[in-house]
Order: sequence, then structure tokens, then C-alpha cells
Amino acid sequence: MVATIQPQIDTVARTTWQIDPKHSLVEFSVKHMMFSTVKGRFGGVTGTITLDEADLTRASVDVEVDVSTIDTREEQRDGHLRSADFFDVEQYPTMTFMSTRVEDLGGDRFRLVGDLTIRGVTREVTLDAVFNGRGTNPWGQTVAGYSATGEISRKDFGLEWNAVLETGGVLVSDAVKLTLEIQAVRQA
Repeated sequence: MVATIQPQIDTVARTTWQIDPKHSLVEFSVKHMMFSTVKGRFGGVTGTITLDEADLTRASVDVEVDVSTIDTREEQRDGHLRSADFFDVEQYPTMTFMSTRVEDLGGDRFRLVGDLTIRGVTREVTLDAVFNGRGTNPWGQTVAGYSATGEISRKDFGLEWNAVLETGGVLVSDAVKLTLEIQAVRQA
């Protein structure tokens, strides 16, 4: 009797999801004058999520943010943030995030680790994330929702502009809190 070896077929379902910029945003908050908080957002968020439906740790995320879409609800401040003092949109129109690993924390929680690039400087960042669910929208598309939070040092990315206050301290904190709300559409 001759044994035949069956080739191993990869039956893992990999799905690709496009981030929906109309239903996604990246928000940030910083301390202003050491005691109040200023919040802002970037509306121009695009990218791709690739999922291994059987193993979350094999997922990947690739995101691009149009920095010119910054909105803090104060046009003069937004203009300053777009300038060379901060994001230097003329030279660096986008910031990117590319995941390097995903850690499954159980349930719907996971940790997303990756390389964030702002102003041409790349640093590893960690985001605590939650899968919020999946469903079908009114147009028959399968969509999924995710939320994530993290914190970065703006100085790590060359965003060093500041003003010293006469009472001591600085105008803008170094710590920047991040909040992401992402909706992605499954691709055929």
C-alpha cells in the first residue's frame, strides 16, 4: 500500500477592509497652559486593515492621515499647527501608521503596536484597541468598527515649539493623548 501525501491547503480566511474616511477620525488632546485641555481632530483618515479571521495576531493595519485636515475649532491655531512650527504640512502632508504586531488581550480587546511617522520621524507606538462589532450597512456592505487610545510625546516627532509662561510651565504639554474611531468596509 502506498501512502499519498495531501498538500496542506491554507484555508485561513483573510479579509481586507478599507477605512471609511466619512466615518473615521483621529482625535488628539493636549494640556494648554498646564491646566486646561485642547482637543482636535484629523478628518482625512484612509487605510487598509487586513484580518486573519482565525488569528487576530496575524492582522495588519496601514493608515495614512492627511495632516491638512487638522481641526481644533480655531482657524488661527489650526494654521499655526499646519506651519513649520508644528506639522510643517508643506513638507510633510501626511502622517502614517503601519502595524508591526497585534497582541490579543482576550474578548474584543487587543493591543496594536506599530510605527507612527510624523514629520519624517518614525517611532514605535502602542494603542489599546477594542473591536466594537460588525454588521451590514443600508447599502449591503459589511462594516466593522474599532476604537483605540494611546499617548505619544510630541517632542519624539520633532514637534518642539512651545512658549514659557510667566507663571512657570509651558503653553503646550509634551504628552498628546490619541483617540481613534475607525469604521472599515470589507472588500470583495
